[in-house]
Amino acid sequence: MSKRILLAFLVIVTMSFLYEWITFPDVAKLATEPPASSSFMEIRRRELKSEGKDDTIQYKWVPYGRISPYLRRAVLVAEDDTFYEHGGVDVKAMQDALKKDWEKKKVTQGGSTITQQLAKNLYLSPSRNPFRKLKEYLIARSLENHLTKKRILELYLNVVEMGERVYGAEAAAQFYFKEPASALSPSQSALLAGCLPNPRIMTPDHPNKRLRSRQAMILSRMHRWGYLVEQEVLRTTPTSLPAPVPRTDTDLTPAPSESGTTGTTDTSAPATTTT
Repeated sequence: MSKRILLAFLVIVTMSFLYEWITFPDVAKLATEPPASSSFMEIRRRELKSEGKDDTIQYKWVPYGRISPYLRRAVLVAEDDTFYEHGGVDVKAMQDALKKDWEKKKVTQGGSTITQQLAKNLYLSPSRNPFRKLKEYLIARSLENHLTKKRILELYLNVVEMGERVYGAEAAAQFYFKEPASALSPSQSALLAGCLPNPRIMTPDHPNKRLRSRQAMILSRMHRWGYLVEQEVLRTTPTSLPAPVPRTDTDLTPAPSESGTTGTTDTSAPATTTT
């Protein structure tokens, strides 16, 4: 009897691995093709449909150069300040998260890098199942093997949820500030980056106390680092940086373009609002 049980278990495990191998996403195509949608977007659309609601999703792809460098930097300092150093997984952060999980006797979502978050958003679900976490790890490693860091960040900034039905930098900039993502100011960028842990509760259009606190923290880090490019910011110690230029744009109101990029529309972008 025990041999039959063991055999059945091995068959189930083998079939599971075969299924995962067959259905493993082809991430290589992301190097040249922007995603038409994401797993998180489709999950949200199904939820809205099941509730009898309109399932329109705001999502518009824009290339890396049309996303404000302030937003790029704000997201990095808020979500993954070792982005240019790790290979998709921050081992120390994962160890710290596992330790906290053990102490709290429950699984949390801490310790995820931007690459892991991208893997989850594109292909998986918000589930905290350990097997889902394992697949997230494998996809993250695959993303790092096939794509550049710049492309991974570009993909993340385009698909990450930034509010109810709002996905990506361009859709968020248009929805909240009525301007393109290229024109986002430091304060606007910090507000959007601050909402990422829970964008349906910390909504940029009605920022609560926690979101305002996160925005201030992100702005402080951005000001401390000055205005270097992303890689330099994350690889340079604060003591060796030049003094930041004084600013007065710490309020939450929309500001003129400060990104150093044009605000014209990129007609080559494949993008659109999905319905």
